Amino acid sequence: MDHVSILLVDDEQAILHMLKTVLLKEQFVDIDTVTTGEEAITACENKTYHCIVLDIMLPGKSGLEICPFLRQVTDAPILFLTAKTTDYDKLTGFAVGGDDYVVKPFNPLEVVARIKSLLKRYLPTKMATTTTAIPPFSDVTSSSPAVQEGVYDFGRFQVFEQAGELQVEGQPVNCPALVYQLLLFFCKHPNRIFTKSELYERVWGSEAISDDNTVMVHIHRIRERIEADPSNPAFLVNVRGLGYKLILPNQVSRA
Repeated sequence: MDHVSILLVDDEQAILHMLKTVLLKEQFVDIDTVTTGEEAITACENKTYHCIVLDIMLPGKSGLEICPFLRQVTDAPILFLTAKTTDYDKLTGFAVGGDDYVVKPFNPLEVVARIKSLLKRYLPTKMATTTTAIPPFSDVTSSSPAVQEGVYDFGRFQVFEQAGELQVEGQPVNCPALVYQLLLFFCKHPNRIFTKSELYERVWGSEAISDDNTVMVHIHRIRERIEADPSNPAFLVNVRGLGYKLILPNQVSRA
Protein backbone atom coordinates (compact mmCIF):
# COMPACT_ATOMS: atom_id res chain seq x y z
CA MET A 1 0.00 0.00 0.00
CA ASP A 2 3.03 2.29 -0.14
CA HIS A 3 1.86 3.74 -3.48
CA VAL A 4 -1.56 4.73 -2.10
CA SER A 5 -2.08 8.26 -0.75
CA ILE A 6 -4.99 8.93 1.60
CA LEU A 7 -6.28 12.27 2.86
CA LEU A 8 -8.20 12.41 6.16
CA VAL A 9 -10.32 15.51 6.75
CA ASP A 10 -11.83 16.01 10.21
CA ASP A 11 -11.73 18.77 12.83
CA GLU A 12 -11.48 16.25 15.68
CA GLN A 13 -7.85 15.35 16.31
CA ALA A 14 -8.87 12.19 18.18
CA ILE A 15 -10.65 10.83 15.10
CA LEU A 16 -7.73 11.73 12.83
CA HIS A 17 -5.28 10.00 15.19
CA MET A 18 -7.48 6.90 15.51
CA LEU A 19 -7.99 6.50 11.75
CA LYS A 20 -4.35 7.15 10.93
CA THR A 21 -3.21 4.62 13.54
CA VAL A 22 -5.51 1.92 12.15
CA LEU A 23 -4.53 2.67 8.55
CA LEU A 24 -0.84 2.46 9.42
CA LYS A 25 -1.45 -0.95 10.98
CA GLU A 26 -3.12 -1.97 7.71
CA GLN A 27 0.11 -1.11 5.82
CA PHE A 28 -1.02 2.27 4.45
CA VAL A 29 1.97 4.57 4.83
CA ASP A 30 1.15 7.78 2.92
CA ILE A 31 -1.55 9.43 5.03
CA ASP A 32 -2.13 13.17 5.32
CA THR A 33 -4.50 14.88 7.75
CA VAL A 34 -6.17 18.30 7.66
CA THR A 35 -8.86 19.87 9.83
CA THR A 36 -10.76 22.24 7.50
CA GLY A 37 -12.36 22.14 4.09
CA GLU A 38 -10.12 24.89 2.79
CA GLU A 39 -7.03 22.88 3.79
CA ALA A 40 -8.48 19.83 2.03
CA ILE A 41 -8.89 21.75 -1.24
CA THR A 42 -5.34 23.07 -1.03
CA ALA A 43 -3.98 19.60 -0.27
CA CYS A 44 -5.75 18.11 -3.32
CA GLU A 45 -4.47 20.91 -5.54
CA ASN A 46 -0.89 20.11 -4.55
CA LYS A 47 -0.92 16.31 -4.31
CA THR A 48 -2.61 13.34 -5.93
CA TYR A 49 -4.70 11.29 -3.52
CA HIS A 50 -6.25 7.89 -4.12
CA CYS A 51 -8.95 8.18 -1.44
CA ILE A 52 -10.37 11.02 0.66
CA VAL A 53 -12.14 10.53 3.99
CA LEU A 54 -14.21 13.67 4.49
CA ASP A 55 -16.17 14.72 7.57
CA ILE A 56 -19.39 16.56 6.78
CA MET A 57 -19.48 18.73 9.91
CA LEU A 58 -16.38 20.91 9.48
CA PRO A 59 -15.70 24.44 10.74
CA GLY A 60 -16.31 27.04 8.04
CA LYS A 61 -17.41 25.28 4.87
CA SER A 62 -18.90 21.83 5.43
CA GLY A 63 -17.80 18.67 3.69
CA LEU A 64 -20.88 18.86 1.49
CA GLU A 65 -19.98 22.41 0.46
CA ILE A 66 -16.37 21.68 -0.47
CA CYS A 67 -17.01 18.36 -2.21
CA PRO A 68 -17.88 19.98 -5.59
CA PHE A 69 -14.62 21.95 -5.39
CA LEU A 70 -12.67 18.78 -4.66
CA ARG A 71 -14.29 17.16 -7.68
CA GLN A 72 -12.77 19.89 -9.87
CA VAL A 73 -9.25 18.77 -8.96
CA THR A 74 -9.54 15.07 -8.12
CA ASP A 75 -11.50 11.99 -9.16
CA ALA A 76 -10.44 10.05 -6.06
CA PRO A 77 -13.27 8.28 -4.25
CA ILE A 78 -14.67 10.30 -1.35
CA LEU A 79 -15.90 8.57 1.80
CA PHE A 80 -18.08 10.83 3.93
CA LEU A 81 -18.08 10.68 7.72
CA THR A 82 -21.43 11.90 8.95
CA ALA A 83 -23.42 12.17 12.15
CA LYS A 84 -26.56 12.60 10.06
CA THR A 85 -28.57 9.48 9.39
CA THR A 86 -31.53 10.56 7.25
CA ASP A 87 -31.84 9.37 3.65
CA TYR A 88 -31.92 13.00 2.52
CA ASP A 89 -28.54 13.72 4.07
CA LYS A 90 -27.03 10.57 2.59
CA LEU A 91 -28.42 11.30 -0.87
CA THR A 92 -27.10 14.85 -0.68
CA GLY A 93 -23.63 13.45 -0.06
CA PHE A 94 -23.85 11.27 -3.17
CA ALA A 95 -25.32 14.10 -5.23
CA VAL A 96 -22.40 16.47 -4.57
CA GLY A 97 -19.79 13.86 -5.53
CA GLY A 98 -19.38 11.42 -2.64
CA ASP A 99 -18.93 7.69 -3.25
CA ASP A 100 -19.74 6.18 0.14
CA TYR A 101 -20.46 7.16 3.75
CA VAL A 102 -20.03 5.97 7.31
CA VAL A 103 -22.27 7.16 10.15
CA LYS A 104 -20.71 8.33 13.41
CA PRO A 105 -19.96 6.81 15.83
CA PHE A 106 -18.21 4.20 13.71
CA ASN A 107 -15.87 1.27 14.02
CA PRO A 108 -12.54 2.36 12.48
CA LEU A 109 -12.17 -1.11 10.98
CA GLU A 110 -15.36 -0.48 9.00
CA VAL A 111 -13.83 2.73 7.63
CA VAL A 112 -10.72 0.81 6.57
CA ALA A 113 -12.87 -1.89 4.93
CA ARG A 114 -14.76 0.75 2.95
CA ILE A 115 -11.52 2.47 1.92
CA LYS A 116 -10.16 -0.84 0.65
CA SER A 117 -13.39 -1.49 -1.26
CA LEU A 118 -13.24 1.96 -2.89
CA LEU A 119 -9.56 1.54 -3.78
CA LYS A 120 -10.24 -1.88 -5.28
CA ARG A 121 -12.45 -0.20 -7.87
CA TYR A 122 -10.54 3.05 -8.27
CA LEU A 123 -6.90 2.00 -8.61
CA PRO A 124 -7.23 -0.14 -11.78
CA THR A 125 -8.98 2.77 -13.49
CA LYS A 126 -6.42 5.31 -12.26
CA MET A 127 -3.49 3.23 -13.42
CA ALA A 128 -5.03 2.26 -16.77
CA THR A 129 -3.35 5.07 -18.66
CA THR A 130 0.16 3.97 -17.61
CA THR A 131 -0.14 0.20 -17.35
CA THR A 132 -2.39 -2.59 -18.51
CA ALA A 133 -4.83 -3.21 -15.69
CA ILE A 134 -6.55 -6.52 -15.13
CA PRO A 135 -10.15 -6.02 -16.25
CA PRO A 136 -12.49 -6.14 -13.22
CA PHE A 137 -15.01 -8.30 -15.09
CA SER A 138 -14.18 -11.08 -17.49
CA ASP A 139 -17.61 -12.25 -18.65
CA VAL A 140 -18.04 -9.68 -21.43
CA THR A 141 -21.21 -10.14 -23.41
CA SER A 142 -20.49 -11.05 -27.03
CA SER A 143 -23.07 -8.54 -28.27
CA SER A 144 -21.35 -5.68 -26.46
CA PRO A 145 -20.82 -2.82 -28.95
CA ALA A 146 -17.01 -2.71 -28.91
CA VAL A 147 -15.60 -1.50 -32.22
CA GLN A 148 -12.13 -2.37 -30.92
CA GLU A 149 -10.85 -4.00 -27.79
CA GLY A 150 -11.77 -1.98 -24.72
CA VAL A 151 -13.91 0.60 -26.59
CA TYR A 152 -17.69 0.59 -26.13
CA ASP A 153 -19.49 2.80 -28.64
CA PHE A 154 -23.13 3.64 -27.97
CA GLY A 155 -23.36 6.39 -30.57
CA ARG A 156 -24.09 9.30 -28.25
CA PHE A 157 -21.34 8.21 -25.86
CA GLN A 158 -18.22 6.03 -25.84
CA VAL A 159 -16.38 4.35 -22.98
CA PHE A 160 -12.64 3.76 -23.40
CA GLU A 161 -11.71 1.09 -20.90
CA GLN A 162 -7.92 1.27 -21.15
CA ALA A 163 -7.91 5.05 -20.78
CA GLY A 164 -10.60 5.03 -18.09
CA GLU A 165 -12.47 7.71 -20.05
CA LEU A 166 -16.05 8.59 -20.95
CA GLN A 167 -16.81 10.75 -23.98
CA VAL A 168 -20.25 12.16 -24.73
CA GLU A 169 -20.89 13.61 -28.18
CA GLY A 170 -17.14 13.65 -28.77
CA GLN A 171 -16.24 15.51 -25.58
CA PRO A 172 -14.52 13.98 -22.53
CA VAL A 173 -16.74 13.98 -19.46
CA ASN A 174 -15.43 13.78 -15.91
CA CYS A 175 -16.59 10.55 -14.32
CA PRO A 176 -15.82 9.58 -10.69
CA ALA A 177 -14.29 6.14 -10.31
CA LEU A 178 -17.33 4.20 -9.11
CA VAL A 179 -19.69 5.93 -11.53
CA TYR A 180 -17.29 4.93 -14.31
CA GLN A 181 -16.99 1.34 -13.07
CA LEU A 182 -20.77 0.96 -12.91
CA LEU A 183 -21.16 2.35 -16.43
CA LEU A 184 -18.37 0.09 -17.70
CA PHE A 185 -20.11 -2.92 -16.16
CA PHE A 186 -23.34 -2.04 -17.99
CA CYS A 187 -21.40 -1.54 -21.25
CA LYS A 188 -19.96 -5.04 -20.94
CA HIS A 189 -23.42 -6.52 -20.33
CA PRO A 190 -25.86 -4.62 -22.59
CA ASN A 191 -29.53 -5.57 -22.65
CA ARG A 192 -29.14 -7.61 -19.45
CA ILE A 193 -31.26 -6.73 -16.44
CA PHE A 194 -29.51 -6.45 -13.08
CA THR A 195 -31.09 -5.93 -9.68
CA LYS A 196 -29.67 -3.32 -7.33
CA SER A 197 -28.20 -6.01 -5.10
CA GLU A 198 -26.51 -7.69 -8.09
CA LEU A 199 -25.01 -4.39 -9.21
CA TYR A 200 -23.75 -3.64 -5.72
CA GLU A 201 -22.08 -7.04 -5.41
CA ARG A 202 -20.49 -6.90 -8.87
CA VAL A 203 -19.26 -3.29 -8.78
CA TRP A 204 -18.78 -2.42 -5.12
CA GLY A 205 -17.72 -5.92 -4.13
CA SER A 206 -19.14 -8.65 -1.94
CA GLU A 207 -17.25 -7.28 1.07
CA ALA A 208 -19.12 -3.97 0.89
CA ILE A 209 -22.29 -3.32 2.86
CA SER A 210 -25.23 -3.24 0.47
CA ASP A 211 -27.26 -0.03 0.24
CA ASP A 212 -30.00 0.53 -2.36
CA ASN A 213 -29.54 4.32 -2.17
CA THR A 214 -25.91 4.00 -3.27
CA VAL A 215 -26.84 2.18 -6.48
CA MET A 216 -29.76 4.50 -7.24
CA VAL A 217 -27.63 7.63 -6.84
CA HIS A 218 -24.87 6.25 -9.06
CA ILE A 219 -27.46 5.29 -11.69
CA HIS A 220 -28.66 8.89 -11.57
CA ARG A 221 -25.09 10.19 -11.91
CA ILE A 222 -24.55 8.01 -14.99
CA ARG A 223 -27.76 9.30 -16.56
CA GLU A 224 -26.69 12.90 -15.92
CA ARG A 225 -23.66 12.22 -18.08
CA ILE A 226 -24.87 9.99 -20.92
CA GLU A 227 -28.53 10.87 -21.41
CA ALA A 228 -29.87 13.82 -23.42
CA ASP A 229 -32.76 13.93 -20.94
CA PRO A 230 -31.80 12.23 -17.64
CA SER A 231 -35.41 12.36 -16.40
CA ASN A 232 -36.48 10.36 -19.46
CA PRO A 233 -33.54 7.98 -20.06
CA ALA A 234 -33.14 6.32 -23.42
CA PHE A 235 -30.02 4.22 -22.69
CA LEU A 236 -29.92 3.27 -19.00
CA VAL A 237 -33.49 2.30 -18.23
CA ASN A 238 -35.40 0.94 -15.28
CA VAL A 239 -37.34 -2.27 -15.90
CA ARG A 240 -40.08 -1.94 -13.33
CA GLY A 241 -39.95 -4.61 -10.66
CA LEU A 242 -36.81 -6.21 -12.11
CA GLY A 243 -33.89 -3.80 -12.17
CA TYR A 244 -31.81 -1.79 -14.65
CA LYS A 245 -30.35 -2.42 -18.09
CA LEU A 246 -28.30 -0.56 -20.68
CA ILE A 247 -29.94 -0.64 -24.10
CA LEU A 248 -27.89 -1.20 -27.25
CA PRO A 249 -27.71 1.93 -29.47
CA ASN A 250 -29.62 0.35 -32.39
CA GLN A 251 -32.52 -0.37 -30.03
CA VAL A 252 -32.76 2.98 -28.29
CA SER A 253 -35.38 4.38 -30.65
CA ARG A 254 -37.65 1.41 -29.94
CA ALA A 255 -37.25 1.58 -26.14
